[in-house]
Amino acid sequence: MKQHHHNATMVQKVRWSFPWLLRYPFWRAREITQRAYQSSGKAHIVFLVANHYEPGTGKQAIPRVEQWIKMARETGNAIRDCDGTPFRHTNFYPAEQYDRPLLEMLSALQAEGLGEVEIHLHHGVEAPDTAENTRRILEEFKDRLVEDHKCLSRETPDSPAMYAFVHGNWALANSAGGRWCGVDSEMQILADTGCYADFTLPSVPHQSQVSRINAIYICGNPLNQRKPHRSGPDVTTGRQPVLPIIFEGPLVFDWSRRIRSLPIPRIDDGALAQNYPLTRDRFERWRSTRISVAGRPEWIFIKLYSHGFFDWDQDAMIGSQLRRFMSEILELAAKTGEFDVYFASAREAFNMVMAAVDGHSGSPGKYRDYKLRQVMKMDSRGTIKEEGTSSIEQIYKLGRGQSETRPRSTR
Repeated sequence: MKQHHHNATMVQKVRWSFPWLLRYPFWRAREITQRAYQSSGKAHIVFLVANHYEPGTGKQAIPRVEQWIKMARETGNAIRDCDGTPFRHTNFYPAEQYDRPLLEMLSALQAEGLGEVEIHLHHGVEAPDTAENTRRILEEFKDRLVEDHKCLSRETPDSPAMYAFVHGNWALANSAGGRWCGVDSEMQILADTGCYADFTLPSVPHQSQVSRINAIYICGNPLNQRKPHRSGPDVTTGRQPVLPIIFEGPLVFDWSRRIRSLPIPRIDDGALAQNYPLTRDRFERWRSTRISVAGRPEWIFIKLYSHGFFDWDQDAMIGSQLRRFMSEILELAAKTGEFDVYFASAREAFNMVMAAVDGHSGSPGKYRDYKLRQVMKMDSRGTIKEEGTSSIEQIYKLGRGQSETRPRSTR
């Protein structure tokens, strides 16, 4: 149920883009400066895909999901990263479109290691939603995913289940002028119901795009306010973040297009789509954003996104074009020795971030299950925690507003 925002004029889109456009040259200058002072050691590049997974419901959706699963298996079996992990998407499934047979199929795919299930939500479409209804929907859907399908994750068998989130129509925390949400306190509700990270952004050219770009960061404003993620400090080594963190994908200008020999900029926001072919140049742009935990710059996270059932785009997001592209990147990594490639789910990427926060280095692939483990893989013994690591539940309480002075940022 993706809204195409056809009613927005070009003038409106430009006006909505002013905050991040004004910030962009300062971000780029800062990135270039930091690059000059950083070590030239091997980089570790982590790819993850936030799939806005909207197959519809009913009998007509079953063959579409079956075909998707077939492609996911073909690609996952063909393309594996430096530690043997298959390429896969994280499938953010819409709470309002729950269909038990489809979730059973996705749960089975997750059990094969080919795509974890997380939470997506479209609401406030016809009229603004309420905080009470939003909380109810999220809690009920989370419980259903855990109890009926063994999806989502937790730290120990006795810990509350937690989830990653993508907001439908990009309107996270009522950031689209009251449309497609309506709940100013949504980020607080996400924190209260166990969201560890939001993967919605970037959302250009929509009104919901914030000025903070190309970062993994913490909401710098009270979670019960509208759009509290409009600014905030980086997630940083040695400093436990307030959850949910904001996990952005790349947002960069592509100057390669020419019209009558003049460069015409295009925005690259990490979309896996047929009208923006996957090339080495796109990879280099994504890599140049250096989205990472402050203090661990060699771990670079590239969060791409897709809408799984835009059929025209499927070859680029999970089919032969994607396989060719990722094969080329893996070959480039092996040939140059400049970087290693890792394929991660949203949960695994968050675990890697938390490992970086706790001061770990080396291969991020060692930390896929660092804090949160899949419910379906967790037995009654739970996990073996490393000595001196922080508890997710302690961090999670900070997001609920318990004994925390929330940082503000002038970014």
